[in-house]
Amino acid sequence: MTVPTDQNPRQTLRPVPPVIPVILAGGAGNRLWPLSRQEYPKQLIALLGERSLVQDTALRFADRSRFAAPLVVTSEAIRFTIADQLQAVDIAPLSLVLEPVGRGTAPAVAIAALLALEEHAEATIVVAPSDHAIRDVAALHAALDVAVAAARQGLLVTFSIPPSRPETGYGYIEHGTGVAGVDGAFRVASFVEKPDAERAAEMIAGGRHFWNSGMFIFGAAFFLAELERHAPEILEAAKASLAGRTADLDFLRLDAAAFGKSPSDSIDYAVMERTDRAATVPLRAGWSDVGAWSELWAISERDGDGNAMRGDVVVEDSRDCLVVSDRQLTTLVGVENLAVIVTEDAVLVSDLTKAQDVKKLVAKLKAANRGEVQNHKVVHRPWGFYQGVHEGQGFQVKRITVKPGGRLSLQKHFKRSEHWTVVDGKATVTVGEKTFELSANEGVYIPLEEVHRLENKTDKPVTLIEVQCGSYLGEDDIVRLDDVYGRKDTEALAKA
Repeated sequence: MTVPTDQNPRQTLRPVPPVIPVILAGGAGNRLWPLSRQEYPKQLIALLGERSLVQDTALRFADRSRFAAPLVVTSEAIRFTIADQLQAVDIAPLSLVLEPVGRGTAPAVAIAALLALEEHAEATIVVAPSDHAIRDVAALHAALDVAVAAARQGLLVTFSIPPSRPETGYGYIEHGTGVAGVDGAFRVASFVEKPDAERAAEMIAGGRHFWNSGMFIFGAAFFLAELERHAPEILEAAKASLAGRTADLDFLRLDAAAFGKSPSDSIDYAVMERTDRAATVPLRAGWSDVGAWSELWAISERDGDGNAMRGDVVVEDSRDCLVVSDRQLTTLVGVENLAVIVTEDAVLVSDLTKAQDVKKLVAKLKAANRGEVQNHKVVHRPWGFYQGVHEGQGFQVKRITVKPGGRLSLQKHFKRSEHWTVVDGKATVTVGEKTFELSANEGVYIPLEEVHRLENKTDKPVTLIEVQCGSYLGEDDIVRLDDVYGRKDTEALAKA
């Protein structure tokens, strides 16, 4: 897009600086356990419809007349799933950046801002968490127009949400004076940490305090200048890690050592609460951070008794409950204000008023090395997924589905043998020096330490049953000799 210049409005045109969405997609979503897991967090889950939260986020910025292609910052563990989900909704990112380690939002956005400047010296970026819900996209775009206008004056803008209740789980923004020349934008008078209930009620009654949305709009150069003033160590680490970048398939890998030296901090603490250029635009678009089960209940459709239900659920004499059942019939009788979440391997029952404390529960499970924190029974891989079916002393049964074109690594195991039986589709199998095809009801035995590979060269999924037998059946007993997805083996057992 181009616009006339002031000097010669009819003849001379200059490019409009692009608005580049920056989607932060590396979070864990611990408060939505057991549906959200570390290797399949809430942004990948369809909580409010048929699409996942990250898909909905990307589609809000899909209008290429308004926005450039997005920069997506995510983690190593979920990179292939993020890529697959974006491809499924026809979103081609400008870049898929992999954080070597979590360091908070400030370093992640610093990387994105530096990349945005490589696209355009006057680029404006819109920082959007991948796990928020927004019902009214038209209202979001209208608020963005105001925010972008303020950002192009050199202000660092955040959206503020008109509060509907005295929420203690959010930070607050106090509105100050209006921004000259930008109707609907305000200077930030103060940021307020998460308050207690009494203070939250007082602020709402005063009418000048709004929820902090965690969404930001600013010129990439302006943000980096403020970062250099207030947190130069973060900017230095970001520049160094980006200087050592490498390409890995469709992903951009940062220099891990350089990035790891960055202090861990949020945009709020590192810049927004320190700068004198903070501004805010009220956002009335049905926003929610979907940060806890109570939030999901609040934005879900409910029956006449206030119950929000998904899956095979029947309730009797129960009110104001959230019930999510992924697998089995779940019933409630005579209860109120509960979140009941049922997955294949875990059940959560929580008072909705205590929903924020699920994070504390997850910390206990993690300390106890419970695998339910990490993965679901269904574990996603770049080639498809597998699901644990049954296990016992010295054996394990899995169901494996390989998507069309999917290809497992050429690998071997030191601690287990395997037997594969195809139940649907046609698989191409390599065992030792031989490569052959297996159809439904056909199988193959793979001895201990034998090199093998499974591929799907057809246009339909392949499903098989894998029976593992051995002294150790962990996923880290894999030595990858060749892998089209660039993954490495763990080496721990390979050298044992």
